[in-house]
Amino acid sequence: MKKCLSMIFFSLLVLSLAACSESQSANGDTGNGKTTLHVAALESGYGGDMWTKIADAYEAANENVTVELTVEKNLEEVIRPNMQAGEYPDVLLLATGRPEGLTETLIKEDGMEKITDVLDMDVYGEDMTVNNKLLEGFSDTLATNPYADGETYLAPMFYSPTGLFYNAGLFEEKGWEVPKTWGDMWALGEKAAKEGISLFTYPTTGYFDTMVGSMLYASGGTDFFNSAMTYEDGVWETEEATKVLETIKKLADYTHPNTVANANPNDFTKNQQLVLDNEALFMPNGTWVVGEMKEAPKADNFEWGMMSIPSFEKGGDRYAFTFFEQMWIPSASENKQAAKEFITYMYTDEAASIFLESGAVQPIKGITEEMEGDNLLYYNIYEEDGVLPAMGTFASTAPVPGVSIGDTLYGSIDSVISGEISVEEWRKQIEEASDQLRPAMN
Repeated sequence: MKKCLSMIFFSLLVLSLAACSESQSANGDTGNGKTTLHVAALESGYGGDMWTKIADAYEAANENVTVELTVEKNLEEVIRPNMQAGEYPDVLLLATGRPEGLTETLIKEDGMEKITDVLDMDVYGEDMTVNNKLLEGFSDTLATNPYADGETYLAPMFYSPTGLFYNAGLFEEKGWEVPKTWGDMWALGEKAAKEGISLFTYPTTGYFDTMVGSMLYASGGTDFFNSAMTYEDGVWETEEATKVLETIKKLADYTHPNTVANANPNDFTKNQQLVLDNEALFMPNGTWVVGEMKEAPKADNFEWGMMSIPSFEKGGDRYAFTFFEQMWIPSASENKQAAKEFITYMYTDEAASIFLESGAVQPIKGITEEMEGDNLLYYNIYEEDGVLPAMGTFASTAPVPGVSIGDTLYGSIDSVISGEISVEEWRKQIEEASDQLRPAMN
């Protein structure tokens, strides 16, 4: 009898230990005292190898953590089924502005962990806080504080100045000056047209997000930009907004005729190729385009150039919108503190060097001192007199069925350029979308 009781007790103990082990595993404990941190990152133009190097380096620096990576070009498709089943990564590198809108969905559903405290944590292994190491302005925008409540939910990563890209070799050959005002642009457009060259093209309408942002800053300043981003009543009916919309409409007269037909995810590189072939002078883009078109044929003496968005008047401020990606922690993460520590490691000199090898630039102080060549040229654009950085995005709102400010503002540009809708119709649609989203702000 005692033997039977002993065996029953032993069996129960085994089952209890197994259940405990399973519970630890589910919470990221590998059973050997280490935490398994699930990191999901988009494989963008920078490639995926840098994430393997980051994981290896972090594991070497933090013996208490094992990093389990998911790095995919179609990251949303890969992780969404697991997330719908309740299995979330602990930390994600996935920016807003993606067509799938997964990050925006988590924002709208209050599915992100607040990481304001991360700014006051020391950078992993370094004697400096994250906030003190970040470049000024990167942790206090609607792109990091989506609820406009002073709290940070997304950490800034991989910043890239954006602007109008062109063939500097062609300008040197022709003796043309890079325009600083929109008046200069129109004059150059007339001159280029006589030589069979269009002034402008764009990859897709989505590339207008940073261009329109820079134009809003140039038209009305920071306060006006923030008013537009927070859906202030009547903001799109103002003189400042009208100036921006009418300028885009005027670009239609100078846009390459093939642009609209190619402005889609499958053919957008054909529009970029127009600049490489000297068929169009300018296109809105970011520094990633250099790597994206690295193997593409180019005109003789081609040399990449990038300029800020022109000002509306002589001597006015010009802006180069800073695009940056974001890293965040789902509220459903089971290893939130370990995820926060991992985020602080992203700003170490070691991590920044690994990223920089792949062309990804962290928004930390002193980073430009590590650059050379074209990258240094692009990232020094803010050293040019009169050029200022612009950053930010629309404030988050609760979902409003059938309403997307991005689709209305940017997605309609093909129709504006092709003449299908007027500026007045476009402005009315934007204002209506803004009015519908204002009450839904979180």
